[in-house]
Amino acid sequence: EEGIDYEEVFAPVARIEAIRLFLAYASFMGFMVYQIDVKSAFLYGTIKQEVYVCQPLGFEDPDYPDKVYKVVKTLYGLHQAPRAWYKTLANYLLENDGKSASTPIDTEKPLLKDPDVKRIFRYLKGKPHLGLWYPKDLHFNLVSYSDSDYAGASLNRKSTTGGCQFLGCRLISWQSKNQTVVATSSTEAEYVVATSCYAQVLWIQNQLLDYRLLKVV
Repeated sequence: EEGIDYEEVFAPVARIEAIRLFLAYASFMGFMVYQIDVKSAFLYGTIKQEVYVCQPLGFEDPDYPDKVYKVVKTLYGLHQAPRAWYKTLANYLLENDGKSASTPIDTEKPLLKDPDVKRIFRYLKGKPHLGLWYPKDLHFNLVSYSDSDYAGASLNRKSTTGGCQFLGCRLISWQSKNQTVVATSSTEAEYVVATSCYAQVLWIQNQLLDYRLLKVV
């Protein structure tokens, strides 16, 4: 079909910065925020819960315009637990002469221990008060900081890009990664950092404009 790019592939998942942006604005306005877990969607899975939908446009029943439909099987957009669909498929295979088998893994070989993970858990357990705090009684101005570590990588001598963006004092996003090219000077490394940070600022600004949380001046 004309106008459709079939080579463009993307996942319809919200960026974590967009979620933090909403939380920052909710704290600024004093809104009440509720957290809800949504399970993944599976096609043609059996639904255990009762789900009702409105009559789709063009398929209304003229005799019962106020009635709703009861969904029997899941379609795209409805959500069901992955384990339920796995159980349905496993039962079908067992009923049709399928046989279950254990996972082919050496049971005698113990799992390797990672001391770094143990240190991370010790740090998290000892610092429960640290985290992202979004206070209410502060301004909502977009502020950004950037810095670079020139030729800081010991293996390839690449510089490190670092930056963070705030709405007031509410941390929205941060970056720290090696640059893709080797900078020939500290000034070049700073320009690369500024470009990366500016791109993130533009994205946040466009999000604020799209959500009508920021007025064009």
